[in-house]
Amino acid sequence: MSTELPEPARRMRREVTLAQLVFLSIGGQIGSAWLFAVLSAAGIAGPAAILSWVIAGVVFMVIALTWIELGGMLPLTGTVVRYPYLTHGAFTGWIIGWAAWLFAVSIPAVEAVAVMTYLGSRFPGLHVVEQVDGTTVLTWPEGITSAIALMVVFYIVNVIGIRKFSVATNWVTFWKIVIPVATFLLLFFALRGDNFSLAGGFLPFGGASTVHAISSTGIAFAFVGFRQALDFGGEMKNPRRDAKIAIIVAIAVPTVLYTLLQIAFIGAIDWQDAQVRPGDWAALNASTWASGPFFHALDAVGTAGFAAFGSVLLVDAVLSPAGAGWIYLGNSARVSQALAHHRAAPEVFRRLSPRGVPTVATAFCFLVGCLFFIPAPSWYQLVSFISAAGVLTFLMGSVSLSSLRRTAPDLPRPFRLRWAALWSPASFICSVLVIYWSGFTTLVTLLVTVFAGLPVFAAYTAVRRGWIDRVVAVPLSLAFLAAWVWTTASGGWFLARHGARHTGWGFGLYATAFTLCIAVFTGLLWAASSREGRRHVTGGLWLLGLLLALLPLSYYGEYGPTGDPAVPFPLDTLVIAAVTSVFYLCAQASGFRTEDLDDTLAAREVLDIPDHAGEFGDGVPVGSGPAAAAASRDAAG
Repeated sequence: MSTELPEPARRMRREVTLAQLVFLSIGGQIGSAWLFAVLSAAGIAGPAAILSWVIAGVVFMVIALTWIELGGMLPLTGTVVRYPYLTHGAFTGWIIGWAAWLFAVSIPAVEAVAVMTYLGSRFPGLHVVEQVDGTTVLTWPEGITSAIALMVVFYIVNVIGIRKFSVATNWVTFWKIVIPVATFLLLFFALRGDNFSLAGGFLPFGGASTVHAISSTGIAFAFVGFRQALDFGGEMKNPRRDAKIAIIVAIAVPTVLYTLLQIAFIGAIDWQDAQVRPGDWAALNASTWASGPFFHALDAVGTAGFAAFGSVLLVDAVLSPAGAGWIYLGNSARVSQALAHHRAAPEVFRRLSPRGVPTVATAFCFLVGCLFFIPAPSWYQLVSFISAAGVLTFLMGSVSLSSLRRTAPDLPRPFRLRWAALWSPASFICSVLVIYWSGFTTLVTLLVTVFAGLPVFAAYTAVRRGWIDRVVAVPLSLAFLAAWVWTTASGGWFLARHGARHTGWGFGLYATAFTLCIAVFTGLLWAASSREGRRHVTGGLWLLGLLLALLPLSYYGEYGPTGDPAVPFPLDTLVIAAVTSVFYLCAQASGFRTEDLDDTLAAREVLDIPDHAGEFGDGVPVGSGPAAAAASRDAAG
């Protein structure tokens, strides 16, 4: 029996140092968000957007605490996807994995949109952007084809291999830190103190808008980049130490940087140059400044030095989003690779090139990412959905931690979270709150998209694992898909614009049909599955219940479409926290020792991987049993 890893995996093992991991994580966070979120947040919360960044930093640090223990315990490539399979089964794993894949595969597109938007602001003759209903979007064909060309560059950077990928990322990330720091230092010299007290003072729209800005303007989008320290876990040189440091630094540094940038931007707003009435914060999102907030802020100062730095900023407006774009294209390939490990995606996604790169998965994610230019070629339209999808994937950190402490208590834990009984539910509640704060229209779009992946689980994963006959699974999946499309189209809430007049079904009918589709499909899937399949479906019922419960809570809450919430802020936040606590207990009780966990641990033993190494099972498929036999067969090549 060979104890060697497959050749490509051996070359990829332990390639990423702590410094590279920190740069990957920070590079994933300092992208387009710093260029656009400051204006969008100011438009929602006014000067209180400064508090939004601080609150977001605290919230995401709480969310990250549980992942620090998990990241050091089993550092796997695509960690965020892998853990749900290990602790709650394939049904939960597929829902979270599908959300994680949608999140990761869409970010390169939104970063490419950001680059084109800034270039279009500086060079209107390129005709790459235009205003549609007060929103800056890419034009066709100039804008969208240019964005696709940039996506090709992201692809090339990824396929050249992890070493060159890391070197390029380090240099770009260094640049991405220096330019924002220089930007807020310059704008502090143009600070207008009265901007912080106009039209209602520092908190013109109240606390509800302050937290709403976290999820709906790109603030949460900026913070989800800390997952890079997790998704590249299988490539860490020293995961025992590196995961903890990288996650903490990746949240602390952007929190300070973005808060200072928000202060500088608010103080530098020239209302006359933006053609907006002083204090009309909401009008900023439809102003001429929306296509390039910092560029216009520097240009409005009217001095040669500021204008010259505006040209440097334009270079950063290309490099910052581009750097995040190629990082997340690599991330999406690793999410695909992780799904393939659990037989939720084709095996070809696991194949590595001689350079150790999952080239097929990268190419597929590139092609799918380009499709996001079709429905919403706008940074402002995409960012809320992407943020909510990203935060949904972090939901599992707390319950996976508590489950593994029960099902695998002897597993080495380089970092053990103290007071986990407090921090785990707090992390879970914070994740749900960030999703809730995104608003009803974003939540509907998220749920429709996430639940659209359920028939794939039935027709592909459940069949492949032998839990259900194909002759039953395929018709069931097609019937659900048809009902889902009809309900979505007739309801009229999917991709609805906030504040626009609704012309579809009323909420009562829509919520009933929505819930029935999920309940009937899940019930039939459970009934048609084998005993093992039923166990996995049962392990994910708490997640379905939580997501379905958020629908009416969001509709009648502060961020619903009614304009007169039945449960206003801050009472709505307390209600969400109470309901979420109940589902946390259900999730905690639903965890079980899965076959996937046994196979992953067996692979670690068969391949003789030390506790500090970073390839726990990444060279073998899981869920195939018996574990040791599967591991040894793959190890032998």
